[in-house]
Amino acid sequence: MGNLQPVIFQSISAMLKTLGLPKPMHPLVALVNYKDIKVDTTQLGLGYVLNFYKVSFKEHFAGQIRYGQGHYDFEEGGLSFTAPNQLIAAAAEEKDYSGYTLLFHPDFIRNYPLGKQIAKYGFFSYSVAEALYLSDKEKKIIFSVFDNIAMELDTSTDHFSQDVLISQIEVLLNYSNRFYSRQFITRKIVHNDLIAEMEAYLTEIFTNEKSLLEGLPAVQEIADHLKVSPRYLNDMLRSLTGQTTQQHIHNKLIENAKDILSTSNLTIAEIAYNLGFEHPQSFNRLFKTRVKVSPLEFRQSFS
Repeated sequence: MGNLQPVIFQSISAMLKTLGLPKPMHPLVALVNYKDIKVDTTQLGLGYVLNFYKVSFKEHFAGQIRYGQGHYDFEEGGLSFTAPNQLIAAAAEEKDYSGYTLLFHPDFIRNYPLGKQIAKYGFFSYSVAEALYLSDKEKKIIFSVFDNIAMELDTSTDHFSQDVLISQIEVLLNYSNRFYSRQFITRKIVHNDLIAEMEAYLTEIFTNEKSLLEGLPAVQEIADHLKVSPRYLNDMLRSLTGQTTQQHIHNKLIENAKDILSTSNLTIAEIAYNLGFEHPQSFNRLFKTRVKVSPLEFRQSFS
């Protein structure tokens, strides 16, 4: 029977030991080939938490992978990204994967520009269900980067070793950024369905006074409803519509406010409260910023 609590790995060495692998050549960075893992990862029970970054390329998936609210077959393999302190589910079929996992500790990049810039790579906050799926050409590029990292780790350490390894990690992350941008476009049909569902959910909220009594909908609430991570939803929307999730929420709110202003006799304060605002001034400020006139001026234009 698996553990009742997630396993927490404070070091790369501890994780490799659990997987039945030798100690890493460098305590703060390691590249693991899945074929070398002889331990059944289902023993990790509820999953595991790492104190370091993990970038995994997996191919030969067993069956289908859940992607958002649908299931899709991805035979060409994909990348997943995990930041420190994220829970990783131990999938029963994981033993059927092949590929690589790159592990690197925050301390390894701390004194380099990457240490400050790594937060810009939003895919580290995506869930594994929002992995990056690669074409054959993209897979060859990613494999070549992994090969370069493996070669450098096999080379005797010198004053340039860390610089070279970190530059290769940056190359890997920059290619991933490019390929995610492509994925938002090539999976446009899937994402358009997601946008339509988001719009329907926002419409339901803004036409339900009971829902709005709890305040304006938060980005996290929308993402939870769509079963995607907030960062992925935001990146997807920016790629396809040029707007963030928060901007979409505000758009829906403003359109609803315009309808109420032009068809009802409610006061501006009553409209603000009905739309989930705690303070009418906040509603006035947002409306004027987006529409360029105040709510009262907008209403008067219909007189």
